[in-house]
Amino acid sequence: MMQIDLIDTFLDLMETNSFNRTAERLGVKQSTVSTRIQSLEAQLGAPLFERSRAGTRPTPSGLNFVAHARALRHEWNEARRALSEGDGAAPRLRIGLQSDLATTHIGDWMGAFRRALPGLRFYIEADFSAQMSEDVLAGTHDLAILFTPHPHPDLHYEKLGEVGYHLISTEAQTLAQVVPDRLVLANYSPAFAAQQAAVLPQHGLAPVASGLSAAVCSLLRSTGGSAYVLSRAADALVDEGVAHFVSDAPILMQPVHSLVHVRRRHVATHRRVLALMRQNFPAPKHFPEPASAANPNSSGSALIGAAHQHQPTL
Repeated sequence: MMQIDLIDTFLDLMETNSFNRTAERLGVKQSTVSTRIQSLEAQLGAPLFERSRAGTRPTPSGLNFVAHARALRHEWNEARRALSEGDGAAPRLRIGLQSDLATTHIGDWMGAFRRALPGLRFYIEADFSAQMSEDVLAGTHDLAILFTPHPHPDLHYEKLGEVGYHLISTEAQTLAQVVPDRLVLANYSPAFAAQQAAVLPQHGLAPVASGLSAAVCSLLRSTGGSAYVLSRAADALVDEGVAHFVSDAPILMQPVHSLVHVRRRHVATHRRVLALMRQNFPAPKHFPEPASAANPNSSGSALIGAAHQHQPTL
């Protein structure tokens, strides 16, 4: 009989190396974790973990079983999904989408999907990179579009393109006029945060931070200040007269990646969907280069120059 809870417990214990920590994470007693591992070891006919005063560590058999356990969990979740959709239902593709792209890009992409794949149903769920990586790994999502890859032997990433973030403000005209306590700190990804820190070294003094461009825009509307937001959102706020572009601020580029399970990377439907995304990725919009980008000797010129050489992708 399939007991997927044994597999889940084994994989969690491989991460924590602690029966206590795994029990806490799974919301069960430590004795339950021990019983599950013992049951799995009995079924496999091999010890999977060794306990000592130094802690818990996997045996060679345990290490060898990891890839099989991940595959079993992935296939189990896919089987449950397929059966839950019922007989005669059109196939459903479950896509995880970086939260910031859910309000700006999914409309363009979905139109292309429906035209090219009319017999396919789609479920879109907005989330952040770490959770989507877990979802694809577990088989609850077929693919994901995200900002930050989380390397794993069972996950396959490809770069799709880039999106641009613009610094806008309700008060500052230039970077020198951006006041730290009037800055809304944007934290969309580790890569973005590193770029922003180079441009705005005073960012650590910002009183408010958010990882969602929509939330940052709402804060600018209600309290004013300065912040980096997605290009389309920046255009909308500028067109409405709520804010203006900070004239000498560079456009920060955020790479966008696709993610599929390594066992599904050659599935025709997945390849077709990703190809459509690339074809319908928004074209770059051109802006004049700020003075700091034109001066190769200025501080941060490599970062700023690179951002404008690539040009923003909306």
